[in-house]
Amino acid sequence: MIKCPWKLYIDDLRMPVDEDFIVIRSVEEAKKVILSTCMPIFVSFDHDLGVDKDGKLLPSGYDFAKWLVESDISKIIQFPSDFAFKVHSQNPVGAKNIQMLLDEYLKFKKHNKF
Repeated sequence: MIKCPWKLYIDDLRMPVDEDFIVIRSVEEAKKVILSTCMPIFVSFDHDLGVDKDGKLLPSGYDFAKWLVESDISKIIQFPSDFAFKVHSQNPVGAKNIQMLLDEYLKFKKHNKF
């Protein structure tokens, strides 16, 4: 059982160095956990989260970041005031997309206080 506050490490293969993280391997699992508990105070993102049994790409860390933003805007979840994140992905384009999305959203949220 996850206790709030908590830290999320989303990656299909790797393990975090820090044992304080809860490791989740897919976007769908991460969504379920967040909706049934609370938003983590820290997320470490991988971008590429593998393929399904048919070789189709699974939702990415970027898809997850977009869901977090959309869910916060819709008031389904709420980013903690001290929320922080890191992108540990080795995919440079995917990592930059996650970084830019969350940096810009958090800056917007801070300045617009909605």
